[in-house]
Amino acid sequence: MVIRKFGRRSDHRRAMLRNLATSIILAERVQTTEAKAKQLRSITEKMITLGKRKDLHARRQALAYLLDEDAVTKLFDEIAPRYEDRQGGYTRILKLGPRRGDAAPMAIIELV
Repeated sequence: MVIRKFGRRSDHRRAMLRNLATSIILAERVQTTEAKAKQLRSITEKMITLGKRKDLHARRQALAYLLDEDAVTKLFDEIAPRYEDRQGGYTRILKLGPRRGDAAPMAIIELV
């Protein structure tokens, strides 16, 4: 796994990725930069795999990472059953083009 630093300290980077992971579970679609979307893909797929396990330990592991209890409830009750027969590849990254202002490559990451 490639660890991208995003020009941030480790605590700021971890908080940013936790926020994005919570947002993608609640909204099922997030617009961000391509690099953040690629990093977020592995985190989101691990969270959905936890949701598919459906046990208390997996729920507590998801609660330890995600920032919102509603996100964990949605993950275990709505999102994970949707991917019960799927062996991975729960997210899709769509490239949008450069952002106006700093020309950073933008992308949409969404649940399939």
